[in-house]
Order: sequence, then C-alpha cells, then structure tokens
Amino acid sequence: MIFSSRASAAAFSAALFLCPVPQAFAQAVPIPTDQARILPVVAQNGMAVSQEARASQVAVDVLRLGGNAVDAGVALALTLAVTLPEAGNLGGGGFMLVHLAKEKKTVAIDYRELAPADTPVDVFLDEKGEFVPAKSQDSGLGVGVPGTVAGLALALEKYGSGRYTLADLAAPAARFAREGLPVADGLYDSINRSARRLNRFPSSRAIFLQPDGKVPERGSRLIQKDLADTLEAIGREGPKAFYEGEIARKIVASVQAAGGRMTLDDMKSYRAIEREPVRGTFRNREILSMPPPSSGGVHIIEILNILEGWPLAEYGHNSAQTLHLMAEAMKPAYADRSEYLGDPDFVKVPVGALTSKKYAAALREKISQDRIRPANEIRPGQLAPYESDQTTHFSVVDRDGNAVSNTYTLNFLFGVGLVADGTGVLLNNELDDFAAKPNAPNAFGLVGGAANAPGPRKRPLSSMSPTMVFRDGELEIVTGSPGGSRIITTVAQMILNIVEHGMNVAEAMEAPRVHHQWTPDELRVERGISVDTIRLLQGKGHRINVGTSMGSTQTIHRSGGVLMGAADTRQRGTGASGY
Repeated sequence: MIFSSRASAAAFSAALFLCPVPQAFAQAVPIPTDQARILPVVAQNGMAVSQEARASQVAVDVLRLGGNAVDAGVALALTLAVTLPEAGNLGGGGFMLVHLAKEKKTVAIDYRELAPADTPVDVFLDEKGEFVPAKSQDSGLGVGVPGTVAGLALALEKYGSGRYTLADLAAPAARFAREGLPVADGLYDSINRSARRLNRFPSSRAIFLQPDGKVPERGSRLIQKDLADTLEAIGREGPKAFYEGEIARKIVASVQAAGGRMTLDDMKSYRAIEREPVRGTFRNREILSMPPPSSGGVHIIEILNILEGWPLAEYGHNSAQTLHLMAEAMKPAYADRSEYLGDPDFVKVPVGALTSKKYAAALREKISQDRIRPANEIRPGQLAPYESDQTTHFSVVDRDGNAVSNTYTLNFLFGVGLVADGTGVLLNNELDDFAAKPNAPNAFGLVGGAANAPGPRKRPLSSMSPTMVFRDGELEIVTGSPGGSRIITTVAQMILNIVEHGMNVAEAMEAPRVHHQWTPDELRVERGISVDTIRLLQGKGHRINVGTSMGSTQTIHRSGGVLMGAADTRQRGTGASGY
C-alpha cells in the first residue's frame, strides 16, 4: 500500500479517520500480574502512547494499516504539532530512539535545535556580563534552528516500512489543522497560562487568542490553516520545503524581526544526526537511552548504577529509606551534569567514566544511609580516564517488536510564543538551555559551565531521555517523559518501579515521584508521599518541598506476549491506544 499523490494521501487520511476506535483491550487480554490495583491498556499487535489521545489513535491506525513503529511515530509526531501545539511541534527539536527487532539494532536520532552560525558565547549577557533571561527566553535570540522536520524525515527514510510517504503520514495532521479542533480543557489551560507570551506577536494572537487578546472559550474551534498548508508542502516536497523554500524564508524573517540572528544558510545547512545510544545495565537488564547532547541517558544510568548497590525492594517502594537513597544518588549525577555534559561535536564528554560501575561504587561509598550530604559538599566527580512540562513524549511498539521512543519540545509552553507569519509554525526558545554564563541557572534552575556554553551551530544540552529497557536481548520497556530538569529522575523512577518493585506499567506511572537536582538543595516530592515518610526524611536532614505533579510518562511494557501501555494521568487528554 504505497501512496504518492496528494489525492491518495487524502484517501489515506480518510482511511485513518474511518478506522474503528479500539475497545477496552484490558478486558480482552489477561494482564500478567496477580493483584493489579491500576490497570494498563493491553493489546497484542501494536500500541502507541502519547500525551494526546487523537494522535495516539492516528498512530495505531497506521499500525493497523500495515505501517511499522517508525511510520506510526512520524504520523504521531506530525499530528501532535496540531493537536498539542503547546509542545508537539515542527518548529522545535528532539531525540528519537528507534529499535529494529529483526536486526537487533537500536539507533539514536539527534534532531536537537542548532544555534545560528552568528552566536557568540556572550549572546545572552548584558554589557556588564550579567545574564539577561529575556534574551534567551523571550526574544528571537533564543530560537534555535528547528530540527523536528529533518529528524522525522530521516527516521522515515531510513527506518520506515517503505509503505508510506511523508505525504501519507502528514495527511491526518493537515486534516486536523484545516478542519479545526475544539479547545478542550487541556489546551484551554495551556493557552491561558501562555496568553501574555502569545499576545506579544500578532501572528500568534491571530491563531490562538480572540481578537481582543483574550483566551478563546472552551469548546470554540482552533483552526490552523497556515499550518495545514505547511504540513502539505512538507509532505509533497520533503524537508527541503521547510529548510530551503518559502517556509524557511518566512521563519527567518520572523526570527530576525524578533531580534534573532538566524539566516537562510542556517536553515539550509541543518542536518539531523544518527548517534550510538548510551548503554548501561541494571538488575540484569540492558538500558539504552539518548547520548549527549542529551544528559538524560548518561545520568539515568549513573543514578541506577549507584542505586543497584542497595536492596531497594527490601526497603520498600517509596519508603523513607528508599527515597533517601534515591535523593542522595540524584545529587552527584546533577553535579556531574553541570560540569561535563555538552554538545559532543564540540566538547569531549566522558560518557564511559560517568556510566561506569566503578565510578558509581565510589559515589555510593560517600552516601550515608542515615544523613544527607549537603549540596555544598558535593562537587562534580574526579573522573578516571575511562528540559519541562513544555516537552512531550510518545512511545510506539509494532507487532514485530520494532519500537520508537521519542521526546521533542519547544522548551516553554508554545516556545518563544512566536508563530512564523504565514506558516503556522510555532518557534522554540531552546537556546535558553545553554549555560549563558557559568553557574547562572536557566528557566528550570539548572546550572552549567563551559561545556554547555553558547556557540556557533552548537546544540544546547538537554534532559530529554527517550529510553528503552531490554531483558535477555528482547525489548521490555519503552518510556520517556517531559518535565525539564525532572525528566531524568522521572524516567529513572519508571524503570525502578517496574524492574525493582515489580509494578505493572500503570501502577508504576501513578506512583508518587520525587526529585533532587543538587541545586537548589531540596527534595521535591509529589502529593501522595505519606506525612510519616516526610517526617522521617526530614529527620535525615532533607529539606522537603511538596509540590505539584512531575513529568508525564508515556510507557509501554512488553511482557508475556502482550503490550501494556499507560498514558500519564498527570496531564489531561493523554491516551494509550492499541490493537
């Protein structure tokens, strides 16, 4: 079933929309757990889990019609650009892990945004050398060259089934954009939170706000005709339409009008890169995750390596002792992140040293079971020579065991808030993830140093952590999350909950989470951790901050011949679909 014309793409889109909606798979297939308190969605042939239910359904329809996990993932990502505009995107960037079951091969696709060629190291500082957050967060200077279109096109060209063109897979997204979507609670909340940012630009206000600048009413219709045209152009002409044609000229003009330095040459020269995943082990599983310029994979493995030396299952899930040790393992990992992580095309990142068991053992020896180590006593390790709630993740597994784990972002909700006039494309403010100056925290409180300094055509460091877990060489878990600096700890806890504590994927998702990022020196906990546990943690010296929810994991667990999926309930509108 190969489609190549606009008419056939429209037919394919119609076929997707006409596919029957799957019923409750949890009733059709037995769940391999004895006393499941919270039930995942279960299917046998394929599953997609994302932050937006319509996009998940599009992906499953692609699987049902013969596509593989990559085909479905590309369709899902393009649909999220329409149905989850605050995070799904064409004007941002991200990371994708692709697992090919037959070849037993996993690749990492880096389509992180690039700084323009004219990006000096002091681009976000004032004349006194002080960091000016508005430059990186609210102006065109913060806009990186978008990578999403290039990354999706690369994945489809090299690892798609060959049955579908980019036009086929863009067709459902274009249809959603042209026909419009109701402004439901989740989208209303996002627009309401970002109204000031969107109001600054007439092109953004015209799409997302009422003429008087107020938030649209719930149930009103969001129509994105320019975005539909852009999606169709990309489908017809491929990424060249985005990076070299009229769309590129409009993006560059909008960025420059907002004070940025991006040029047409910056757009034309953008390339997505294939990299080797970072690898580690935990409890006889193999962990594969995103390598630098993601910090996620390295530090998920570093944290798990430290924790592997203690019997956490015996201590109990989310007991005071387990949470104390988790927090103490998180601290040195984030300290190391501030020093060593950056764009590997510009700095040497000591991945092997940071992920070694020997290094983890040395860190573990410094951790007391009874008292905290204050953050001011922790420094980046002496190594031997050996991201935001504004991000979104999805996971896809097909009937053959091929899988996609993808996290991509605009950085803030709606990015910098700027729609490139005439394109419908929301632009990122991803360059805020650079360390504007040593020890100056970014919008997520993360600090960094020279390894992550701004520079020409550099990729800023990220916490995005698409991750896969393998058992005896077979795919077991596909997961990831948004959440800015909390992504790393969120993903680590999903793995711990399933592997160490024996939870089903839905229970693992619902369990309260904790987070410590070294600085500020506080242990953030979600509501749901008992008062008694908090008091015991305080007795060990922890400064506790009980806060709102953290992350939004979209996870698939493959076990016993079935796929079990859980879309995080911490955000509205999420959906797991299977067949």
